[in-house]
Amino acid sequence: MTDQRSTRIPQFFLTPGGPCPYLPGRTERKVFARLGGNLAQPLSEALTHSGFRRSQSIAYRPACEGCSACVSVRIRAGEFCASRNQKRILRRDQDLARAEVASEATREQFALLRTYLDSRHPGGGMSDMGLFDYVAMVEETPVDTHIVEYRKEDGALVACALTDRLKDGLSMVYSFFHPGEDTRSLGTYMILDHVRAAQARGLEALGANGWEALIPQD
Repeated sequence: MTDQRSTRIPQFFLTPGGPCPYLPGRTERKVFARLGGNLAQPLSEALTHSGFRRSQSIAYRPACEGCSACVSVRIRAGEFCASRNQKRILRRDQDLARAEVASEATREQFALLRTYLDSRHPGGGMSDMGLFDYVAMVEETPVDTHIVEYRKEDGALVACALTDRLKDGLSMVYSFFHPGEDTRSLGTYMILDHVRAAQARGLEALGANGWEALIPQD
């Protein structure tokens, strides 16, 4: 017997207004849908192409009245050409070992995340994240996803990216790195490395699922 819940048309919901975390005095609203059943992967891909972001089994995007300042970035991997500075970053970090691992949370990853949040985003929306919250973020997923770990030659974990696999590209859901490695520009390096991975697989794009940013961007 077919589970009708797994094939039903997805429903979209609108959150009530709340303070915007980016622009003082503005109100933020989001539209979201649940990802589940056998439609989860194709729905996630379609919504990602439409500017939605994923958080566990929820896909969402800003739906603020009279404001469109937040955007999700999408890089056309096949057309991307690194700048001179980006090439320097790639050379600088070429000693890092890259490994794709299953989307299973580890205490080592969580320790790195806590160091990152405490340094870069104290008081932010994820500042009180505990181990079980991290486990949920990584493991409660209905789509094809994995973690990319970056390690130094001594084995020390310095960066991680939770990344979804799409038919035509990769989508970085969330990334974090050791704040004590500022000279490496690890945030930029992970993006460049994912572009390189998409190119190597013949994929069209790198979806910036987690790079909601204000226009103009620095």
